Amino acid sequence: MPITPATATNSPSSGTAEPILLELVDEDGATIGTAEKLAAHQPPGRLHRAFSVFLFDERGRLLLQQRALGKYHSPGVWSNTCCGHPYPGEAPFAAAARRTYEELGVSPSLMAEAGTVRYNHPDPASGLVEQEFNHLFVGMVQAPVRPDEQEVAATAFVTPQELAERHAQDTFSAWFMTVLDAARPAVRELTGPSAGW
Repeated sequence: MPITPATATNSPSSGTAEPILLELVDEDGATIGTAEKLAAHQPPGRLHRAFSVFLFDERGRLLLQQRALGKYHSPGVWSNTCCGHPYPGEAPFAAAARRTYEELGVSPSLMAEAGTVRYNHPDPASGLVEQEFNHLFVGMVQAPVRPDEQEVAATAFVTPQELAERHAQDTFSAWFMTVLDAARPAVRELTGPSAGW
């Protein structure tokens, strides 16, 4: 079953669904507590740990996802391969691999850390705020994607030029360019100069 705000629980054995908790952090990324997921995104937002994944095929094309229309936050927008929040105490790398599999049905290959970025992005459509300390990861996807339709409306592999064209005409997540720009050095190292990232 996909993990959604309605079904997720931090203690599956309890028999009752509990709120999803996020890890609150200070400006250096040190854990300072927890908060319920939706509450952490209410204006002005509370700084919390997140992750963003960028997976590429063997031709150096980036795998984008369009977020499912049923999501309560940024539904229907295009964004990077996968993004989300570790559970409290969960390593960001483990969370990134877990959610990529849950959302897209694939396990990343050669996934590596690509630094962190801190940002504050309000989402005008929902009124929610992304105050995030985001752990970035880059890697390869070497198997066909099998998206969970509750999480992902569509996927696309794009070259840098195709991304620029799509970005000019489609709606992307408020955080997309921030995380992509922060990950670019690692993306270039992974894909090589010929890919054009």
